[in-house]
Amino acid sequence: QVQLVESGGGLAQVGDSLRVSCTGSGPTFSSYCVGWFRQAPGREREFVASISAGGTNTYSVNGRFTISRDDDKNAVYLLVNSLQAGDTAVYYCAARENSPPGLYYWQTYEFDYWGQGTQVTVSS
Repeated sequence: QVQLVESGGGLAQVGDSLRVSCTGSGPTFSSYCVGWFRQAPGREREFVASISAGGTNTYSVNGRFTISRDDDKNAVYLLVNSLQAGDTAVYYCAARENSPPGLYYWQTYEFDYWGQGTQVTVSS
């Protein structure tokens, strides 16, 4: 089992870049696929980016999102460039255990553990 804690959210301006972090507990965090999702008020949770166990493969919904991981720190990062007002949401990280190296996932039901989320607000 792993516990996930997101951090790094806050208030940003349109056009800025912002990096949010996800820290996982336990010695096997590197074996988890980790994804980032977000949920804006009144909307469903949506996929943003995913990184495979070991970090060899990544996928994001568009080029403004970059996901990376540092398994020495049990951390996964999401960098959002050229922030837009529509990026305002609570950002969640999620982890899938027993993930084969190189495979990433993007459906909410494919993830076993979720963090509490971090709020990102983009102001114009």
